[in-house]
This record gives sequence, C-alpha cells and structure tokens, in this order.
Amino acid sequence: MRMESKKVMQQNESHEITKVALDAMGGDNAPAEIVKGAIDAVTGRRDIKVFLVGQKEIVEKELEQYTYPAEQIEIIHAEEVIETAEPPVNAIRKKKQSSIVLGMNMVKQKEADAFVSAGSSGAILVGGQVIVGRIKGIERPPLAPLIPTEKGVSLLIDCGANVDARPSHLVQFAKMGSIYMENVLGIKKPKVAIVNIGAEEEKGNALVKETFPLLKECTDINFVGSIESREIPHGEADVIVCEAFVGNVILKLYEGLSATLVSAIKTGMMSTIKSKIGAALALPALKSTLKAFDASQYGGAPLLGLNGLVVKTHGSAKAKEITNSIYQCVTFKEQDINGKIKKNIISSTEQEGM
Repeated sequence: MRMESKKVMQQNESHEITKVALDAMGGDNAPAEIVKGAIDAVTGRRDIKVFLVGQKEIVEKELEQYTYPAEQIEIIHAEEVIETAEPPVNAIRKKKQSSIVLGMNMVKQKEADAFVSAGSSGAILVGGQVIVGRIKGIERPPLAPLIPTEKGVSLLIDCGANVDARPSHLVQFAKMGSIYMENVLGIKKPKVAIVNIGAEEEKGNALVKETFPLLKECTDINFVGSIESREIPHGEADVIVCEAFVGNVILKLYEGLSATLVSAIKTGMMSTIKSKIGAALALPALKSTLKAFDASQYGGAPLLGLNGLVVKTHGSAKAKEITNSIYQCVTFKEQDINGKIKKNIISSTEQEGM
C-alpha cells in the first residue's frame, strides 16, 4: 500500500502540484468548515495537496466523515492555537507550535506554496512579515481582498495591514494590485484609482495629496485619478488604493450593507401573499444577481509582497470560501505573481537609484 501511495504522489508531483498549508484551527467555524473546504478543494481538483495544520485528533475526527483522495490530504500536528484576542506579537513569539506559526514556517521553508487561515488577523499579519518575510524592496505588504461591483470585482488595497501608510507604500500597493488584477483576473491595463473625498486633484488629506502626483508619474500602471467611495460599487476602477484604516472601513461597511440589503429584500418578499408570489417568480433571477455579491466565491485576501503567499479569509469563513481560497493559491502560483512583483519592484528601485 505504501509503495502504491508513493507512486500516486510522484505522478501528481509531475503535474505541478500546488501545496497549501491550511490552518485547521483558525476561525469561528473551525475545524468543521475548514476541513470540509479542504475536502471540496481536493475532490474538485487533482493538482492540489492540502496540509491540514492543527490538533491531530480533532482534525482526524472531522476527516472520518468524508471520502477523499488520501494522497491529497495530510495532517500536520500543531499542539497550540492562537486565539483571536491574543496580542499578535507575543502569540507569534511564544506559541511556536501553533497552527499559524507552523503553517507560516512551511511556506518559509518551501514545504508549502501558500498558507491559508481564517484565524487571528493580527497574528497572520505579524507572522507574514516576521516568519515568511517581505520581498526585497517591498516596504509594507498590504491585504488585498476582491470586492464585488456592478461590473465584476475590484481589488481593495490595503484593507487592514498598514494603518499609518506613507505615499511610497501606496505607490507600491498600486503596482502590486495592478500585477495581481492583470495576471489573476486577466484584466488588461487595470484602472487604478486612489480613494478620495472628491474627484479634484487638490482635494484630500495630506497622504492623498502627496501620493496623487506620484501615482500620476508611474508609467507602469493605468492611473485614472481619484475615486469617491460611492463610485466603488459601480466598478469605476479595478484597483482601489488606500491606507488600511480607510480600506477597512470601506470593506466592513460594504459587507454590512450587503448583508442588510439581502435581509431586507427577503423580509419584504415574504411580507404579503402577493409579494410571496412575486418572489417565487423572481427567485431564479434574484439568486443569480445576489450570487455576484457573495464575497465567499472570490476566496480570501492575499497579503501581497511576501516571499511566499499568505491568504487571510474571513473569520466567519465557511467551506465555500476556504475552497475558493485554496483555488486562488493555485492561480497565484501558476501566474508567478511573486516573481512578477519582484521583477517590477527591483526594476523600479534600480530606476530610482539612477
């Protein structure tokens, strides 16, 4: 049996397997939804191997209820768990046997191509920089989720990693975001805009005013100017650049408003007999429309600019989001996003030094 299993693995390796370390203990719905997401991912694709990093007995118990290709799932025992409320820096330093630290180390040591977690945002951000490390030349790695819009999706960068960003950071965010959208989403010359309180160049706070002319000078991005927050849902730009405080407010309001509208629509449709009849007729079209605004289908938020891929999913992530986050890692690897970021940043740094 061992020889046969080894043979299967060798066959898979020749087809460029993407290895994903998945935090089985992180998030509100761990480990059940995390494990289910992993199972759905490996049963859907043969070019993936998932390392479930977590407490072995608990993870094994979850796996018992599924039938899956055994060579595509492996448990990495992690004795400790970093809780959401723990101070991130102390947790990363002290809990060396936690699922987050072990998963990050797998990426650092090239044992995994990516790490995915729904766990502590702070620990993931700290671990990404301290353990995986930044690409040489990257000043700050931003979190960059895809958000649904009228025209498809936009990349919101940064949404939580760098609250006190500098203009040079935002310029790098714009460049990394453009690379991501062009290569992962296939958008040629993605439109880049900076979040502002008006369309005029002279408007904004000190950070925006200082960053705007720097973005205008960038020849390797398609900068279209300022974007007001009300224009973001219309898809007026493909890459939405801002510092993390603004980005996180936009993201949380976006998610809260979407959930509120969906709830209000459902309540309204069930309020009278006539509305229920209308709801039954409109349901197929409504489901299709609302699906486009389901953030879980886009996967998690990559922490761009690191020496390996780290993806943060929602703390409330369920199996669908976990599965799509794993698939996201495959595209990231296939398109060599890190290689393209390195090339762009090194080239820009050399030009600035001339």
